[in-house]
Amino acid sequence: MVIRKPVLLIDDTEHSRLAIEILQNNKIEFVEYHIRKFEESCCVDLPTTRAPALFAPEGIFRNIEGIKEYLHVDKISANSESIDNAYW
Repeated sequence: MVIRKPVLLIDDTEHSRLAIEILQNNKIEFVEYHIRKFEESCCVDLPTTRAPALFAPEGIFRNIEGIKEYLHVDKISANSESIDNAYW
């Protein structure tokens, strides 16, 4: 089974550094993507998207509060998967 990693959209602010630290301290694997890469690799900036933002299979989580909420959602998701797999 392939597990999709969440994508953390970051910028150069202290909030983004804190978001990285929160995920690392909770041993959550993620892909880091700097918002500047959109401007370089695409052709437009992201005026309505604010970093940090976490894009995960469980949803989109914005700001530090949203990322902390994701930690709770991820634990619930992991527990339900282990219960479901117990019957297989």
